[in-house]
Amino acid sequence: MSLSQSSFSYLHHPATLIAGCFGLLAVVLSILLILQHLRSYTNPAEQKWIVAVLFMVPVYATESILSLWNPSFSLACDILRNCYEAFALYSFGSYLIACLGGEQKVIELLEDESRQMKEPLLEGEENPESKGRRICNFIFQPCVLGKDLLITEKFGLVQYMILKTVCAFLALILELFGVYGDGEFKWYYGYPYFAVVLNFSQMWALYCLVQFYNVTHQRLQAIKPLAKFISFKAIVFATWWQGVGIALLCSFGFLPREGKFQTGLQDFLICIEMAIAAVSHMFVFSAKPYHFIPASEHGKITSQKTEAVVKIEEDGEVKPTILEKTETEVEAAGTSVKESVQDIVVEGGQKVVKDVVLTINQAIEPVEKGVIKIQETFHHTSVSSNDNKEKPEVKVEEHEQNVMSGG
Repeated sequence: MSLSQSSFSYLHHPATLIAGCFGLLAVVLSILLILQHLRSYTNPAEQKWIVAVLFMVPVYATESILSLWNPSFSLACDILRNCYEAFALYSFGSYLIACLGGEQKVIELLEDESRQMKEPLLEGEENPESKGRRICNFIFQPCVLGKDLLITEKFGLVQYMILKTVCAFLALILELFGVYGDGEFKWYYGYPYFAVVLNFSQMWALYCLVQFYNVTHQRLQAIKPLAKFISFKAIVFATWWQGVGIALLCSFGFLPREGKFQTGLQDFLICIEMAIAAVSHMFVFSAKPYHFIPASEHGKITSQKTEAVVKIEEDGEVKPTILEKTETEVEAAGTSVKESVQDIVVEGGQKVVKDVVLTINQAIEPVEKGVIKIQETFHHTSVSSNDNKEKPEVKVEEHEQNVMSGG
């Protein structure tokens, strides 16, 4: 199967036009939904992360359109897209934590789940779990980990965010030296090694998110977590494997490579997928639940009265009874978009930096312990060696003193 350069150029212009229409639709719908959240910014703890997740669609769509329009921008756009994908995955995990009431509430919830799982069947029975089985428990029984599950989940998300960003900039450096080889599965190029590392990192991050969801999904029923989880995971997982699949097909000769066909096909498909994702986000991440605030806050009060007629049989007679239900909601006043953006950038940025520093410290801690242990081993070896050298000299001095005293 082959396409000439002229035929690819002939397909490039209509493909760019079609992708541009889909991309424009995706950007417009996403921006409108983001503005709705910024105007009804009544729950900052949750909405700052929703906005970060929603912004993933316009970022993907815009970069894909630019890359498809001018293939020379493909690597730079791919780097920015990959960096934001990692941040969006972290944001989605933070959103789930915020919906559960924050990290402290999540720790209490996980500790309760852990105590229930660890409760012995018979009085006096010992719990067989040990620290050595922590990895097995994370895979098969994540509930028993307690607060360690939250630490593992955050570590899994942040490590992917760090690795994705580092690999993106390393790819740019390798490309400048001509040894990156985007889409080339050859040992002397950097692309296959990056693909393997990022694949394992992403799989681990998504698996950590799945395990956390499995433990907390019952407490998250109010936000319909399954639809949110599927819509978000489909973007991250599908686009990554879609790119790898296209690269493999081009590498084996099933698809042509002339005229940046590989990156162009990926960008074209992403534009269409982002339009579908933007439409689904209008329902999955709707801003309507945040249009109202608790009655203790100030706002416009609206009441909705519902009446229903129920027939009740009493003493052989059927009597109609009217049931009334009144729901009172307080409509939130509009929020300044500037204040909402400032809260997202400042508060969200501080949270990201804090988690990144914590994750780096967790990764460095075992290395530091190993270095300290090696230093202690060398120190003990050196001390024992010095002791062995000094002992004969001490014996000689003592012998000389005894001889002199005897004379």
